[in-house]
Amino acid sequence: MVLVAMEQHFPRDERIVNDDLALPMLPFGYRIQVWLLGPFTKWIIKKTEQKVPGLWGSIMSRKCYIDDRVVEDVGEVETLVNLGAGFDTRPFRLPALAEVPVWEIDQPRNIKAKAARIEKLFKSIPKNLTLVPIDFDREDLGAVLAAHGYSREKRTFFIWEGVTQYVSEGGVRATMEFLGEAPAGSKLVLTYTPKDFIDGENLYGQQYLYQQMLTRNRTWLFGLDPDRVEGFLGGYGWRIVEHLGYDELVHQYVKPTSRDLGPMAIERIVSAEKA
Repeated sequence: MVLVAMEQHFPRDERIVNDDLALPMLPFGYRIQVWLLGPFTKWIIKKTEQKVPGLWGSIMSRKCYIDDRVVEDVGEVETLVNLGAGFDTRPFRLPALAEVPVWEIDQPRNIKAKAARIEKLFKSIPKNLTLVPIDFDREDLGAVLAAHGYSREKRTFFIWEGVTQYVSEGGVRATMEFLGEAPAGSKLVLTYTPKDFIDGENLYGQQYLYQQMLTRNRTWLFGLDPDRVEGFLGGYGWRIVEHLGYDELVHQYVKPTSRDLGPMAIERIVSAEKA
């Protein structure tokens, strides 16, 4: 969301993502970073692309893609659950969600910080938004959501954006077990990192990111083989609608801005429907 906030320094017709709430929704320390670095956004993008080619355009494009899927499909569901929502602003900036019950789930410290920002900006948390603290690796998702008023009998649009690689395989499978109980007609958009990158078998030109996320701290834990994603999701009752690489997303969302940003191959995105 820091990158999305910095993206707003471009003229509106050159932005990939338009999100005027990205900056004010961030905690104070991150807002300071954006204020200080904002005037140098183009230079920062250039340097970022040298270290992590495709990062900027890919993150912006996945935001746009998920927005489009939400707007297109939300009329077919009854609720929305954002798994690992961070400081996402969709419930506030997408009119399609104005009357839709939304549950946003994340680590307790993120939920606490976001609640403080929402109350500062809007005086209170909207009635259709429920903020849910959770540890995906240690707590039962279904039980935690139920304790916050969510009914698993409702057709739901699930967002799982930029999260799966940070969760253990056990945590991912536990979440998929929960998603597997969703009613037919529910929707899911998730991103994932290829397993061969996690295993160090193919670095896709991302040596710096591999060193940062897998060598130094082992921050990333889980990946999927793109050829087995259909079977993986199908095992939990989900049918793939679209399975895309970020080259396709960047072509769709970055090319119209005439900005020279490429894709990265270490993340893919899937749109699925519950059978």
